[in-house]
Amino acid sequence: MKTYKQLNLAERERIYALLTQGVSMRKIAVEIGRSHTSLSRELRRNIKYGIEYFSNEYLPCKAEALAVKRRRGQRKKASLKSPSIYRYVRKHLITDGWSPETIAGRLRIDHPGESITKETIYRYIYSRQYKSHREGVVKTKPLSSYLPLARKKRMKLNGRKVFRHGKIPFAVSIEKRAKSVLNRKRVGHWETDNIIGNQTDNTALSVTVERKILYTLITKLKDRRAETKRDALIDRIIEYPRRTLTADNGKENTYHQEITDALGIPVYFCHAYASWEKPTVENMNGRIRRYIPKGMSIDTISEEAILAVEFKLNHTPRKCLSFLTPCEKMQQVLHKPHWCTSQ
Repeated sequence: MKTYKQLNLAERERIYALLTQGVSMRKIAVEIGRSHTSLSRELRRNIKYGIEYFSNEYLPCKAEALAVKRRRGQRKKASLKSPSIYRYVRKHLITDGWSPETIAGRLRIDHPGESITKETIYRYIYSRQYKSHREGVVKTKPLSSYLPLARKKRMKLNGRKVFRHGKIPFAVSIEKRAKSVLNRKRVGHWETDNIIGNQTDNTALSVTVERKILYTLITKLKDRRAETKRDALIDRIIEYPRRTLTADNGKENTYHQEITDALGIPVYFCHAYASWEKPTVENMNGRIRRYIPKGMSIDTISEEAILAVEFKLNHTPRKCLSFLTPCEKMQQVLHKPHWCTSQ
């Protein structure tokens, strides 16, 4: 089977030389071993440039430059591999606020046989942003603003160091918690924290997350007193599997012994200024901040809006759950007839 080979610069120069001598198209084709239709197409595509400068004349160097430009454009792949993946990525990024990693993982479940990597999505997001700013026109909201941290530039993941000192009185240190909790092998190990809006707010949000399946409970507290936090924890966790609870040294956790009595589980406390010791709830707090930014008054947020955020988080596919949702995983757990209370 014959394959088409594009003209090169040497052939274009030969065509130009013969044209200037008045040789016909068919004779030129025979001379260079090409079809006369290929020559006609070459002149038709590469002669319509710079008429005011070149008097509509065929120039080999300009023809070569135009051909190279066309080849580069033809070899560009469609954005995000295909139109269907393009629509899927943009929908879940912009409408649902999913991360590129979540989108890439869930795509395989929703559309078997299709795939894309999170790196491809990130490159797409930031290359479009760069192009818009380079051209000096930003007509739409940049796609990076829909990412969890909404950074204008990609950043490397870096840790941070803080000092460990101090703890709440009568607290049981996290050092006494079973090491098996770190493995996330069993359901029932919870972490809890509070989210504060304005410093002048009376209210706060109690956020409690299950370590293995990331099921999240968000409760609006009418005040920041320890008894309010205690009641909220007991009311929300009591209907779910439970083994341990991990908290920080905030004064709202003062009544931890009453929580232990009511739920029948030990409460462990992180070292002071060691938020990474309860990473699950800290990560969830960051996700909640997408919907309730820092500085927003929690006093003005309705119970319905908070429940909507909780619903959203529990119905978002997660990588560590094989891109199932926390709600789907919790339903699987609750349907099991027995669950052991041991650690």
